[in-house]
Amino acid sequence: MSLLPPLADAALSDDARAVFADIRATRNTDYVNDFWRVLANDPPTLARVWASVKQVMAPGALDPLVKELIYIAVSVTNSCEYCIYSHTASAHAKGMTEAQFRELMAVVALANETNRLANGYRIDVDERYREPLAR
Repeated sequence: MSLLPPLADAALSDDARAVFADIRATRNTDYVNDFWRVLANDPPTLARVWASVKQVMAPGALDPLVKELIYIAVSVTNSCEYCIYSHTASAHAKGMTEAQFRELMAVVALANETNRLANGYRIDVDERYREPLAR
């Protein structure tokens, strides 16, 4: 159960109503999910988070499906049930197959295991990996 109620459209402030209109227009849908409806209790947070989502998830150097897969991986690692479900649905809509999902879960599990081993043993980073990306 949410700690704050998901707000119906009739209960929205003018600021929240404007963000919802942008969500609907950007996503080309009438549906606004409960994540946004709960954030609508705090319109400044709603607007800030929506602006970030629009910027980061917009077309860019990474394929939209890759962005969703990354979102799922981080959500699994952070144990965010809501985000796991919502971004798995979004990834599926962008073409993710069941085989890709299973492989993603295997990579997430492996990364979490090896991260914990590297952190637990406090393994020093090899010098060759410390080079900057741009050369």
